Amino acid sequence: MAMVDDAAIEAFARDGVVVVRGMLSHDEVESLAVGVEAALAHPSERAIVVSDGDDPGRFVEDFVRWTDVPQIAEVALGSAIPEAAAMLMDSLSARFYHDHILVKEAGTSQRTPWHQDQPYYNVDGRGISAWVPIDPIPRAGSPEFWAGSHLGPWMLPRTFLDNEAKWFPEGSLAELPDIEADRSAYDIRQWRLSPGDAVFFSFQAVHSAPGFPFEHRRRVVSFRYLSPEARHAVRRWKTSPDFPGLADELGDGAPFDHPMFPVAWPSEALMDSMDQRRSG
Repeated sequence: MAMVDDAAIEAFARDGVVVVRGMLSHDEVESLAVGVEAALAHPSERAIVVSDGDDPGRFVEDFVRWTDVPQIAEVALGSAIPEAAAMLMDSLSARFYHDHILVKEAGTSQRTPWHQDQPYYNVDGRGISAWVPIDPIPRAGSPEFWAGSHLGPWMLPRTFLDNEAKWFPEGSLAELPDIEADRSAYDIRQWRLSPGDAVFFSFQAVHSAPGFPFEHRRRVVSFRYLSPEARHAVRRWKTSPDFPGLADELGDGAPFDHPMFPVAWPSEALMDSMDQRRSG
């Protein structure tokens, strides 16, 4: 049973972000760590280095590794996370969208600018991320969220390093406000996190992350899920992540009924059990 109570569900609906402690067991965290190390040792074609060459650390990202790293797939589909995701979205199911590995080595100065995830995706409709650390994260090194921003409009997505509008045209979406210019004007949330905790946040929640000026690494996997009404949005540009050839199999506006996006909760076994109880 997922460790989500009514207070967490209310907080997520209001703020677009909530932290759930101890979402994964110690064994699940250890297994996930093995999977992340395997992914880092053999990066996929989607892997990118986000930090500059003169950064004292290194910030690496990779995507959609559940397809070849079983430890990531086990957590994405077999842990308590997808049930919690469905409960927080107030949905009868949660379809797995993709995993996202984010590793900042010790001393990394590169921060992740304020942004929403939704405009970068090939998705129209609601979704939720579960940001799960493998290493302890001091509050000063954890992501920040503008509470309530998920209720507002889409903000123009820009490239993180050079601030270019490469997806939607200039002026087509609202500009992100300069949050750093007056942080006191925004309800900003940030938490100290332990391995196995999960920060759940809406695809539309505005968030950022600082550098990691600490002596240990910051290994994280973000697991992303879709609500039943989410639909495939065929974009004219490369999404993040990209799914080459998907538009040939799923048309614009189609449900995500495809092997790349399995229903993670309820599981097939649970659905079979529920069907048997109904028929009995």
